[in-house]
Amino acid sequence: MTRKVVRHHTTCMNNEPKNKHDFDSAPSLDQARRQLARYSLDVDAQAVLVAARLMEAGAKLGSAAEIHFGRFGLSTGRYRLLAELETNDGELLPSQLADNLGVTRATVTGLIDVLERDGLVSRRKSMQDGRQKAVVLTEAGASKLRDMAPEHFMRLEAMVSSLSLEERSVFLSLLGRVTEGISALTDEKKDVQANSKKR
Repeated sequence: MTRKVVRHHTTCMNNEPKNKHDFDSAPSLDQARRQLARYSLDVDAQAVLVAARLMEAGAKLGSAAEIHFGRFGLSTGRYRLLAELETNDGELLPSQLADNLGVTRATVTGLIDVLERDGLVSRRKSMQDGRQKAVVLTEAGASKLRDMAPEHFMRLEAMVSSLSLEERSVFLSLLGRVTEGISALTDEKKDVQANSKKR
């Protein structure tokens, strides 16, 4: 099978990273081409490179986020749960938290148990459905979010400070489109093939 490679706008993708922190272990375009040629695959090498570097960035961001939230005695998951409660008037059902965070009920239960132990959330009869117990943001939990807010948001701003306002707008648009494609990693093979043909 002949390789299909989109050659336009690839010059910059061939350049070596200028910053030692920039994808130092991610593949280059030439490496992606060689790998596809090895398996005789009719796949766009640049698309593979973009996806591979995105996964690399995601892994690095995940590790950095754990270090960041660890400063405040939290994990990424625990922070997201607290923030989700704050956004929703301080109370949600566990099933709602699981859906909103995109995780399983078991994962949410584990997060709630730790946060309840630390006094940051509590469980009480739901005001929406008295048959269920809701998760409630305690005053200590709200105080934790207030106390960490200045440093947390300052660091988030600093993380993207090299991008201009226009670049951030473009990035948000592209990120939304890429996020829609993440299901390609989890879909059944036939679904991936069908979606690929549509593109």
